[in-house]
Amino acid sequence: MAENIKPVLGDKNVFPSDEFIKSIIGDKMILWQELIKYVEDNYKDVTKEWRYYNDGKQWLFKMQRKKKTLFWASVFKDTFRVTLYFGDKAETAIEGSAIPKDIKDNFRNSVRFGNLRPITTIVNSTQDIDNILELIDVKVKLK
Repeated sequence: MAENIKPVLGDKNVFPSDEFIKSIIGDKMILWQELIKYVEDNYKDVTKEWRYYNDGKQWLFKMQRKKKTLFWASVFKDTFRVTLYFGDKAETAIEGSAIPKDIKDNFRNSVRFGNLRPITTIVNSTQDIDNILELIDVKVKLK
């Protein structure tokens, strides 16, 4: 595994504060903040939580709306990764969305976890955030 995609929040005793995250992801902190701000501004009933998971030996970030998890995020050196899970009924909405074809192809061909399929993005640019925001909007609109 390349150094820049290796999880770095493995110490259970070190809570991932904003300052700590910024020290790891650097200038990508602007993109992290853009993601969180968009969700909080557009969906007032959201919660966010950092939790340490013993099975993966790392801290993960989760944003929820009511009881629905919108996305999971993990931090890596110089970047972060966002994963959204969708059921089969989301396929039509994803196909009709403005996200790029390669993301749609990856969703169609991704491994299923029960009836869920992930879409994972390693964030390197504003375009990556735009795609994630589009997917969050798709997820929120699903019943």
